[in-house]
Amino acid sequence: MTDETFRLALVNAGTGDPSSTALLGSRFAESLAAIASARGKAIAVSTVNLRELASDITTAITSQLTSPNLAKATDTLRQADGIVAAAPVYKAGPSGLFTSFFHVLDNDLLIGKPVVLAATAGTARHALVTDTEMRSMFAYLRTLIAPTSLFAAPEDWGDTALSMRIDRAARELMLLMESGFARRVKDESWGSYQHEFGSAGGTEIGIDLETDLMRLAAGGPAR
Repeated sequence: MTDETFRLALVNAGTGDPSSTALLGSRFAESLAAIASARGKAIAVSTVNLRELASDITTAITSQLTSPNLAKATDTLRQADGIVAAAPVYKAGPSGLFTSFFHVLDNDLLIGKPVVLAATAGTARHALVTDTEMRSMFAYLRTLIAPTSLFAAPEDWGDTALSMRIDRAARELMLLMESGFARRVKDESWGSYQHEFGSAGGTEIGIDLETDLMRLAAGGPAR
């Protein structure tokens, strides 16, 4: 019997099958579920596989059009209590598919959301990518980034140190979700942020986009 269920969005930018990036995200979700269960809570995991959205993301970048599948992925992140964002490393940085997905999101979508950053690579030389390349983007999106980030090279999978880091990051995310910080920010201080016009559908800036005048301004018909 659980008192509360937290929603975890697992963003997987791995393109292989099987995928080490997907495996890292899955191991994190399992650890988080175990920690939540010990605290009388539950975790509901929704996975966003970016390789299935590659053409949708490209269309959104080039034409500003959001497909139904991309809108569904966006809603998954909007409704999540916490996020684990996992990317493979290419050319000393997270994959372009990963960064492009977050580039097309509304700037207000992730304010205050707890996030764990994760990356995989073929060599330990890329171990700092989560902190040097990924953390700055999520800071720009105004997320609440967990102190522990995750990285796995081939030699790490059999090392107990990786399991310890996964458990530590999962516990940090659990505590951040339990704090309700994102919800409280939206309830108590949303107006103190600078919001762009149309951000998150325009709903956070008090503009009714469904009036005849706004529909005409957008090139649509009046009712």
